[in-house]
Amino acid sequence: MAVVVTPLETKPAPSLPKAFLAGMLAAALALTGGSQAQEQVPVSDSALSALRALYRRPDGVPFPEANSPTPAKLALGKRLFSDPVLSMNGAISCTSCHDPALGFTDGVPIGRGVAKKPLVRHTPHLWNLAWGAAYFWDGRARTLEEQVRGPIENPLEMGESLPRLAGKLGRDRSYRRAFAEAFPEHPQIGPDQIAAALATHIRSLVSPKTRFDAWAEGQETALNAEEKAGFALFNGRAGCSNCHSGWAFTDRAFHDIGLASNDLGRGKVIGLPAADHAFQTPSLRELAWTAPYMHDGSLATLDAVLDHYDHGVIRRASLSPDLKQVVLTESERAALLAFLATLSSENPPVPAPLVAAGPAAPPAAREGTVISQKDKLFQPSAVRVHAGQSLTIVNDDVRTHNVRLDTGPRPFNSGAQEPGQSVTLPFARPGRYELYCGIHPAMRLDVSVER
Repeated sequence: MAVVVTPLETKPAPSLPKAFLAGMLAAALALTGGSQAQEQVPVSDSALSALRALYRRPDGVPFPEANSPTPAKLALGKRLFSDPVLSMNGAISCTSCHDPALGFTDGVPIGRGVAKKPLVRHTPHLWNLAWGAAYFWDGRARTLEEQVRGPIENPLEMGESLPRLAGKLGRDRSYRRAFAEAFPEHPQIGPDQIAAALATHIRSLVSPKTRFDAWAEGQETALNAEEKAGFALFNGRAGCSNCHSGWAFTDRAFHDIGLASNDLGRGKVIGLPAADHAFQTPSLRELAWTAPYMHDGSLATLDAVLDHYDHGVIRRASLSPDLKQVVLTESERAALLAFLATLSSENPPVPAPLVAAGPAAPPAAREGTVISQKDKLFQPSAVRVHAGQSLTIVNDDVRTHNVRLDTGPRPFNSGAQEPGQSVTLPFARPGRYELYCGIHPAMRLDVSVER
């Protein structure tokens, strides 16, 4: 399948209504002491309500159709997660590095596994991965079922092979019974069943509600004035929401934020210099329990994180266009930190009760042959074309994109698609295809090709 990249004059994308944007700006400035507030521009309660509504929690947890949850499968996954039998020498379990008492982290900058050697990167927390688009700091796994295999087989981490692990588990009568109950159609113990059970458990690790959620749902007194001012800064001048968006406070994308490191991260995985030093945006949920921070664990406190964004960013070609220099007054910093504290539980967090939502319904497809990329979205997100037609994807964004297709008769990779460029993809055969962006993998485009 040929891929043609051509420069194209950037087209203006549809924008939010001016009244809505003006109201949000007035609210942010009023709460943070900006110039418009000094001029007594009225604050729109509806604008602020619309803004916080963007962070409301979903009603249920998505599970893939191929690995739906059952009580038996959840129980098996939880048992496996805590069992050191998963490591080659029986010395460590998943909970050794993802301790529930530490917000499913290990509390140290760089952990150690069975090899007793420092690992390559900081142990990330496991909250809200059911909504993920790619996994590991560099996104090299497309699914949780793929991701859970990595630590087990990594010689620095658990050092065990999945076939050998299946043999060990098969010699345990209670595990044989548990696998038969969890997978009645395929009761044998094998790598796929082990991965499916572990992935099911991890999808159930949903961060609990905090005071912020009460406020997002309309309880005005749940946050005080300083915390609300911090929320306005977060979404306004501080620019935090450029990357930490949505209810889990992550865009699931990969950004170079200017940390000193030789680790190329996402750039090495997808072979694009534009994504060098880029790592996945972590969720800000339960921040108080998941220090230290960053992919290398180099920043011990949130104050240190703000210091980095103030004066520690290394300028280079791959630096994310979403990154803003955060220069705050002492009172603004205090307000921002106060707001961030509302995203964490006051006691060691316990996963929220599981309500499974099942697989999401596919978006309604539109007829058309031109797709826009804007604000880290394909617009529209689903399209119908006829076999033999080509689809043109226009980068109307300020960001570099990377259009990819991993399925179908001929996978392809657009390379770096810069702002103002278009990618033209011919579709010869009927079928259904899913395109995504390698830098912002939450961007998905569903293509139905008809005869």
